[in-house]
Amino acid sequence: MIENKDKWWSYAGHIVMIILSIVAIAPFLLLLMSSFTDEATALKNGYSFFPEKFSLNAYHYISSQWEMIGKGYLITIIVTVVGTVVGVIISAMLAYTLSKHDLPGRNLLMFLLTFTMLFNGGLTSSYIVYTQIFHIKDTILGLLLPGLLMNAYNVVMFKNYFEHSIPNALLESARIDGATELNIFAKISMPLSLPMFVTVGLTTALMYWNDWTNGMYYLSTNSSIQSIQTILNNINENIKFLQQNNVGNMVSTGDMPSATIRMAIAVVGVVPMLGLFPIFQRWFVKGATAGAVKE
Repeated sequence: MIENKDKWWSYAGHIVMIILSIVAIAPFLLLLMSSFTDEATALKNGYSFFPEKFSLNAYHYISSQWEMIGKGYLITIIVTVVGTVVGVIISAMLAYTLSKHDLPGRNLLMFLLTFTMLFNGGLTSSYIVYTQIFHIKDTILGLLLPGLLMNAYNVVMFKNYFEHSIPNALLESARIDGATELNIFAKISMPLSLPMFVTVGLTTALMYWNDWTNGMYYLSTNSSIQSIQTILNNINENIKFLQQNNVGNMVSTGDMPSATIRMAIAVVGVVPMLGLFPIFQRWFVKGATAGAVKE
C-alpha cells in the first residue's frame, strides 16, 4: 500500500514538473515562431505557435543590418566576458576574506556589505558619481562598472560556501606547510569552489548579457560601443515613436524595423545564454544550494 502511494506521488510530481517545464519553454517557443512569421500575418492574426504563413524577412533584415548588429554583439560579448571574470574574482576574494572570523574589522565590513543590499544612493547620485568623478560617460566602463561588477548577494553566497563547504583542517595544514593566504585561495579554495564559481559566473554573465539600462544612462544615442540590448531597445523606442506620431506610412517597411524583426533580434540575442545554461546546469544547481544555505 505504501509503495503504491509513493508511486502515485512520484507520478504526480513528474506531471507537475512536466507542466512547469512546458510553461517555461512556451514563451521561448512562441518567440521563435513569431520571428519566422510573415509580418502581415502577425499584424492580422497576432503571434501564434502555428503561424499561418512563414517568412524569413526578419532574418534577412538582420543580415542586411549586420554591421550595426554584429558590432553590438561583439561589444556585448567583450563586456560580458570581462565583467564576469573580473566580477567573480572580486566577489570571491572579498568573500574569502570575510569568511575568516579572526579578521580585524570583519563585523564592520559585513555591516557595510549587508547595508548595500538594503539601501543605495539612488539613480541620480549614482549617475553623478560615475560621470563626474569616474568619467565613464561614453566609454566601455559605462557598461562594465555601474551596478554589475560586484553583487553583495554573490559575496554572501561565496562566503557561506568558503565557511561551510571547505574543511578548515585542509586550510590549516596548508598554512603549516608555509602556504600564504593568496596561495591557499588560488590553489585550494578556488578549485574546491568550482560549483560556486560557475553559479555566480553564470548569473553575472546573464546580468551583463541582458543589461540595457547602463547603455541608456551612460552612452549617447550615437555612441559606437552600444551593446546589442541597447540597440534593440533603441529600435523598440524608434518604432513606438513612429507609431505614436502616425508617421509609419511615411516610412517603408523595408526601412523600418517591424515586430517580427524585433522578435528575430531577441531570438539571436537569447540563444547564446540558452546554450550555456544546460552545459553548466549541474554545477549551477549544486553551487546555488550549497552557497545559499548556512549550516
